[in-house]
Amino acid sequence: MPDLHDRMAGRLADLTREIVAGCAADVPFYRGLPASTLDGPVRESVGAVLGLLLRMLRDPGPLRPSDLTWVVELSARRARDHLPLEAALAAYLIGARAWWRTVTRVAAPDDLAVAGARLLDGLAAVMPAVVLAHLQAQEDLHSEDRRTRRELLAALLHGAPFQSLAQDARVEVGRRHTVLMLRCSPRPPDRLVQVAFDAHAGTPVLVDHVDGVALLPDGVEAGALVASLREALDTAVLATAADAATPAAIPAAAAEAREVLDLVTRIGHPQGLYRFDDVLVEYQLARPGPGLRRLAAKLDPLAEHPYLLETLRTFVRHGHNRRQAALELHIHRNTLDYRLHRITTMTGLDPAVPAQARILDAALTAADLR
Repeated sequence: MPDLHDRMAGRLADLTREIVAGCAADVPFYRGLPASTLDGPVRESVGAVLGLLLRMLRDPGPLRPSDLTWVVELSARRARDHLPLEAALAAYLIGARAWWRTVTRVAAPDDLAVAGARLLDGLAAVMPAVVLAHLQAQEDLHSEDRRTRRELLAALLHGAPFQSLAQDARVEVGRRHTVLMLRCSPRPPDRLVQVAFDAHAGTPVLVDHVDGVALLPDGVEAGALVASLREALDTAVLATAADAATPAAIPAAAAEAREVLDLVTRIGHPQGLYRFDDVLVEYQLARPGPGLRRLAAKLDPLAEHPYLLETLRTFVRHGHNRRQAALELHIHRNTLDYRLHRITTMTGLDPAVPAQARILDAALTAADLR
């Protein structure tokens, strides 16, 4: 169809302008681009695709892979500029409609069927290649973003310069943060954990999935986040948190949260969120020395009676509430009282006496730490 080719070639410049304007008017991503980008890279990409369609009006046969090289490269560039794939596909549809409207105005009636088939053939050849290139470029970009985010988090946790990394990662590092350490059992896929963090926070959260540490921006409440993770991922979450008033305070907060996590893990605390103030007694008892050993030795007489030790542990865990302890142990209240009496006889410490009860509580913690 040489005549149609020549008529379309004379309208290529106007058609390119029409398509670029249509993208800017109808696609939000293009609407936000500066005029220099629309007149530069966007116009170049549109012109390359129209050039292929124009060639197909002149040359019969399918497009060769070499014909697609420049179009695919331009699409990859636009993807690296964070063009969403849905915006790219919308632009192709806008271009196809504009091309066909022009063809119907200038083509002879006998040429329309062939011209329509060539348009569809062109789109069938170009769009899969463009989508593949776009997805690959986006995956490379996301991999680079993830690497930069990991480097940014590492810099913040170690007190290293972070400003250029934050700029590269397009992350605004605020003044206040909460360092969150967590252990999940069973451990969910890292991708799901990241999605759950981002969905709850409403913004991408810096997370080191290997080390189990996250940096929460100001305004994200750690307790609510842990509860959300537990529900969304259907897993037990043991977590600790420490606040940092400035970026410079993040390393100290991370060290505090890590130490508390090690402590509650050693003691065997149940799932939930713990802060330093929640384990002050346990933290102090964890300091090595003769006091820790002597406290733990208070329970040595119960070593050969594990059911008595478990009774004491349950009684303490329920805040010395006899009814709740008996329910958990599946025993009668009288049986519980009998066991507590035996504990008193064997250790010389009565849980009903406040001063002695505090020693028993501390002795349990010391025994767990030992």
